[in-house]
Amino acid sequence: MAWIYLSIAIIAEVIATAALKSSEGFTKLSPSVLVLAGYGIAFYLLSKIVQVLPLAITYAIWSGAGIALVGIVGWAWLGQKLDLAAICGIGLIITGVIVINIFSSTISH
Repeated sequence: MAWIYLSIAIIAEVIATAALKSSEGFTKLSPSVLVLAGYGIAFYLLSKIVQVLPLAITYAIWSGAGIALVGIVGWAWLGQKLDLAAICGIGLIITGVIVINIFSSTISH
């Protein structure tokens, strides 16, 4: 169940982060509510996940996957440009998350 919660926490955080721009400094109600709800869900689920999985591993996967997905969302839906350095950096983050999931004995699969 922890992995399902972690996946939902990542998705909630990505949605909240993507809505930050639309909130215009929390002056627009709907996107601001989406930001607060998304982060609220993400942090609540993280508080449950760290009871089962190690904090460092949980945070590495949550933040790494979140960074990569926000980069993709920014590019695909918000029209933001990614240069080669950004693409390589996101690729390294994704690689790090994969390495943790496949090779780390700190987590159970």
